[in-house]
Parts: sequence; structure tokens; C-alpha cells
Amino acid sequence: MAAPMSDAAKPSAERLSFNTTSFQKKTRTKLISIPGSRPSVQNGQLLVSTGVTSLDYLLGGGLAVGTVLLIEEDRYDSYSRMILKYFLAEGVVCQHELFVSAAQDNPDDILQELPAPILDDVAVHTPVEQPRLSCEAQESLDAMKIAWRYQNLPKVQSALASSSRFGHYYDVSKTMEPDIRQTAKCHRFYLPEHPAQASPTHSAMLESYSALLKSLQEVICKEGFGISKSRNILRIGLHSLGSALWGDDLCCYDNPKNGHALTTFLYGLRALLRSSLAVAVVTVPSHLIQDRALMGSITRLCDNAIALESFKGSERETNPLYKDYHGLLHVRQVPHLNCLANKLPDHKDLAFKLKRKQFSIEVCFRGYSAHLSFLHKQNTVFSGCALLLNSHNTHSPNNTHQPRLHTENCTF
Repeated sequence: MAAPMSDAAKPSAERLSFNTTSFQKKTRTKLISIPGSRPSVQNGQLLVSTGVTSLDYLLGGGLAVGTVLLIEEDRYDSYSRMILKYFLAEGVVCQHELFVSAAQDNPDDILQELPAPILDDVAVHTPVEQPRLSCEAQESLDAMKIAWRYQNLPKVQSALASSSRFGHYYDVSKTMEPDIRQTAKCHRFYLPEHPAQASPTHSAMLESYSALLKSLQEVICKEGFGISKSRNILRIGLHSLGSALWGDDLCCYDNPKNGHALTTFLYGLRALLRSSLAVAVVTVPSHLIQDRALMGSITRLCDNAIALESFKGSERETNPLYKDYHGLLHVRQVPHLNCLANKLPDHKDLAFKLKRKQFSIEVCFRGYSAHLSFLHKQNTVFSGCALLLNSHNTHSPNNTHQPRLHTENCTF
């Protein structure tokens, strides 16, 4: 007869049942790795480059996937169209898929005008080392170069730039090679090829936006740009929405009859992008929209909003304070995704200039330049008054009896 089993001889499984726990080690979720994108250091949001490095810095590191960037066009639609080309060209270089929509120009014409990328690294010229002076001689030489009244002013950095490089650079004077352009898959929506069909429930103007939104939805569903399926990003470029070419009357009347058409489209666009790996850039001719309250609603329906004010054809084009710039850039709205408060830009006085190889956004020191101009004028007036007073004291017949005037007591 077998002896009864003691507690020490109980099965190990029965003893281990008392040591089990529901605690599980939390592992960090794996971020989606897509070429041409990177996670944000602030909230982990997936970012893509707009093609303009200074604009990426202004938006907090890049354009967040699933958001809409609104660009209020300049008066001649020159620089807003250029930013749209930068955005599409960056998508071609990063092998992202494109969706281009327009009402006036054929999307193929816009794609043929994309700037050529500068793929090779820019070589830095290292000058020949010159014989160094002593510390005292170098300090005295630097002091002679700078005027004494500006010697202690802090040095300012005008260009907006990040410490880490994100995106590519482009040569505006050249167009992208067809071989490079054809490597990216592009979807097109040309409004004359999709005539709006009037229905008893919707107006004809709303049908143009409905056809565009339906085309976008079909591309996202068929190409598999869902968050859980896709391993690529869809870049959407919508040119000059709200203009009369789209059949909209926002730019024609102070109180448009169908002012809800564009806002309804933006509602649907945001809902579509939130559940897909897609990002959109929309340009709107805001200077033609008379209803400013409606324009404010359009701005609030977008995640990012900037406005371009070109100097072309205005008085500021010949103003010496703006001689180094081509226009002003106004930040209307910045994103506040996955956070309680949005990130406001450090500077509000921003200007842009278009170079051959770079579209740069810089801090416009209008007050600083005006201060320098005021000091120069003040010195000129002061010197002129001093010469007049000296000449008066010299040629006065009663020079021996009149007290000599001192310029230190003069106020200007």
C-alpha cells in the first residue's frame, strides 16, 4: 500500500498556481517605419517633410500624417504654387504616392514643373588657413569692424532651421527629370474631365467637391492606405479650392449662396485623413473671399494654416526695409494633435524669399532695421545742428559777449 503523499511531494504545478500573477511587462509599441517619414519628438506623431526645411521647422518638425495644411495664396499664386510643387517633389523623391487635383491646369502640367532634387550632399568649401593674430590684436580688430553702439548687441539668427536635417533640397531653375518623376505613382483629378451633374438634393457647386471627395476615397480604399494595412503615404495636393473655376461662388459675392460647399468638403476630408496614412496640402485664394467670417471657418477646419503676402506689385517691393525678401508669411493656425496646447511659433514677424536652390523662411527684423535707420537719421540731424551752432557762434558780431552754446544741452 502506498504511503500518503506529503505536502512536499505535491505536484509542482499545484504550487506554481499560487505564484501566478496578472502583471505583464509593458512593451513599447513599435512605430511604423515608412521611408521619408519620422516620428515627432514631442508626441510621437508620424511626420513627413513639406519639401521646405524652414516650413518644417515652423510646423514643429514636419507635417503630421493625417492632417491638412491650408495655404492662403498670394495675389498672383506664384509662391503658394511653388510650395505645392515642393510638397509633391518631396513625395516623388521619397517614393510616396501622389494625388493631384486642379480645375484650371492639368495635373500633368503641374507634375512636369516640379523642381529638380539636389540628391548629392552640398560640398562645404574649406578656406585656406591664414596666419592667426594674437588674442589682443584679434579683439582690437573685431572692435574696429563693429560700430561702438552696436558692439554689445546680441547676434541674431534670422533663418529658421533645425539641428537635424529632414527632407531634401531642390533647384528651382531646373525641372525634375522624367525618369525620376515616373518612378512615383500618381493619381490625377482634373475637374473638366469630371463634369458636375446637378441633382435635386444637391447643388451643382457641391457636386464638384463631392466628386473630388469620392475620388479620394476610392484611391485610399483601393490602394490600401489604411493605418493597419499601408506601408506607404499618400500625398494629396489640391490646388485653388474655392475659386470660381470649381463652380464655387465664394470669390464672387459678399454673401455666397453656397458658402457651405467648401466647409462641408473640408469636414469630409479631415474625417477621411484621420483614418488613413495620407496628408493633404490645400491652397485657397483667400484674398478673393469677401466674407472673412467664412474664411475663418475654413481656417479652423484645417490643422495647419499659413498665409503668403507677396510684395510683387505693392509699395513694399521698393521699400528698403524689405529689400532682402519677396513677401511676408503669416501663421494662421498651428496643430495641436495629441496634446492639450498647441506649439506657438517663437517669432511672428516672418518673411520668405525664393532663391535658386532654396525657398527659405526667415525672421523679418523690421523693428531692428527701422531702429538702425532712425539712429542714422538722428546722427545726421545732430551733426547738422552742431555745424550750424558752431558757424553761428563763429560769425556772430557779439561773439565775445554772448555765451557759447553747447550741443550737449540740445534735445531732438
